[in-house]
Amino acid sequence: MPKVVSIHSYRGGTGKSNFTANLATTVALQGNRVGVIDTDVPSPGIHNLFCLEPEQTHKTLNNYLWGECAIEDAAYDLSANIGVEGNDKLYLVPSSVKADDIARILKDGYDVKLMNDGFRRLVKALGLDYLFIDTHPGLSKETFLSIAISHVLLLILRPDKQDYQGTAVTVDVARQLRVRKMLLAINKAHSKLNLNALQQKVEETYSEKVAGVFPLSEDVVQLASEGVFCVKYPEHPISQEFRKVAQQIAGV
Repeated sequence: MPKVVSIHSYRGGTGKSNFTANLATTVALQGNRVGVIDTDVPSPGIHNLFCLEPEQTHKTLNNYLWGECAIEDAAYDLSANIGVEGNDKLYLVPSSVKADDIARILKDGYDVKLMNDGFRRLVKALGLDYLFIDTHPGLSKETFLSIAISHVLLLILRPDKQDYQGTAVTVDVARQLRVRKMLLAINKAHSKLNLNALQQKVEETYSEKVAGVFPLSEDVVQLASEGVFCVKYPEHPISQEFRKVAQQIAGV
């Protein structure tokens, strides 16, 4: 059965899109057909990680939401960009980076039910094993939808007081929405922290499992979103941690 995985954070700056790109790529490289949708329509950016340039995108999620195309027509096969071969695939549905399109979405909004229908249609049309949703930070009716329909909700947080408080709110909302499975991932943890103790503290605080702990990495920063980190550095400890998280999602 295909799985829908939402990657979410209460605040921006947690590295959510980078996390989504690396996790989705890791799952695809393990022999799966994977789709990624950038639903962060006010500030899209995950296309950069997959080396998809805006001028290459003749259709986007925005066009689907405005009734101008089928959602699968806005899905780009980026398998070659990450080294996936054969029947295994990675597709991306990007949001538009055009200023006029972003302004229109912010002004007029969009049909949340249509977005939901698009998720289901995309899974069926492309024969996906996994659909990853890169959400917009914070809580809104749009993110509630993604959270509610997910088989797995993966919340990203940094070891930061504001993140701790915001994540607590998000966890409460997710429980009210009866999310089937919730996992936490700690990102950008400072090297001076005891990572095992940090994981234990977070698990005790939220009564939810931490799927992975990712230290703040200069190697990730130096890549500067020009590619997927786990493809360029497959044996790096960060890439190994993504494989660990992927295994836990596969086991849900």
